[in-house]
Amino acid sequence: MQGISERTWWSRPGLAVRDGRLLVAERDAEGLAREHGTPVFVYDLPNVGEQAAALRDALDGAGLRGVVRLALKAQRDPAVLEFLRRRCPWVGLDVCSPGEVTWGLAHGWTAQEISYTGTNVSERDLDVILAAGVHLNVDLLSQIERVGRRAPGSTIGIRVNPRVGAGTSSAETKYAGTRATKFGLFQEQLALGLQTADRHGLVIDTVHVHAGDGYLTPGLDAFAETIRRVAAMTSTLQGAGCPIREVNTGGGLGVPIEPTDEPLDLERWAAVLAEHLGPLDVTVATEPGDFLVKGSGVLLAEVVTVEDRDGKRFVGLDAGWNQLCEHFVYGDRLEIVACGAADAPALGPATISGNINEGDDLFARDRSMPAIVEGDVLAILGVGSYNAAMASEHCLRPPAGSVAFAERAS
Repeated sequence: MQGISERTWWSRPGLAVRDGRLLVAERDAEGLAREHGTPVFVYDLPNVGEQAAALRDALDGAGLRGVVRLALKAQRDPAVLEFLRRRCPWVGLDVCSPGEVTWGLAHGWTAQEISYTGTNVSERDLDVILAAGVHLNVDLLSQIERVGRRAPGSTIGIRVNPRVGAGTSSAETKYAGTRATKFGLFQEQLALGLQTADRHGLVIDTVHVHAGDGYLTPGLDAFAETIRRVAAMTSTLQGAGCPIREVNTGGGLGVPIEPTDEPLDLERWAAVLAEHLGPLDVTVATEPGDFLVKGSGVLLAEVVTVEDRDGKRFVGLDAGWNQLCEHFVYGDRLEIVACGAADAPALGPATISGNINEGDDLFARDRSMPAIVEGDVLAILGVGSYNAAMASEHCLRPPAGSVAFAERAS
């Protein structure tokens, strides 16, 4: 049976247990559910500011000219963006679609604060991107050609693929590794990329790499090799006369999602960047989603069913996978807490299911949970990224509501 301390491994400022009850932004989670209805996302915005400051301080501490950007695809809630603009005005945006360009501009960012790195950019995409004046990083030879035809003489960045990346458990990611992916120029393609750029008078001033995918401290060795290779590719471009002003290391910085996960050592992370990129005299950018906003969000849902099925306890919620997509797209584990019994010992295993009419609409299988009855409220933790932003209306179930707190209750 899990002990109390093990059951609350996720505790942090703004997310804690008091007298057995879960607090989010220092407010009673079940009370928030009753007040705002369920399902509802609750965002502890000070956590976003704390995470952003930790990244900025790590880069500064390593002696780097650092830039932090939020990956807008991870979180675009207006309340979150308004908080960042007001409290962390030095945080820029990473965008990857024309719609995100428009959204970022509409929510207070200037074109100069937005970096666009997408893939398979169409002529229609360029209609918006070029008119907006945001900095564009392209990731394929054919894309350099397309931009050159449309905007000869302009300044661009290129995404490179070093054939290694820092994944959750290996040097393989969805973005780079031993198998071919759709992202980035390989080392042996740089010469042809330069020829294409020169033919159209394009100036390459940024090197971009998506260095990882959910990596924590154990992934830093693979991260170091990734950055070492990127530094070598950057040196090649500088040697060819490209005025590289920024190396953008993308996102992928992970946060713990399992009780045994070791958090990312930011000092060591920044030291890797300083070792390999510091000598190049460039700005070093990072643009995470998960690291900045994942921990800030909790989904509250009401228990509508508790039933024994062939000896297994099923707990059904008034929320579904259309509102909480990340688990089903990426396979990330979800931490689930009973709001009124947040540190209670487990009664036994339970399968937590949603209200979408699909057999795979399950948030957890055979998870150790305390006693639960219909009408209880469960909190699904660490869902501040890649959930509300990915919501659908499958089965015509609407997206979840949201409430955000810029201050923690005293």
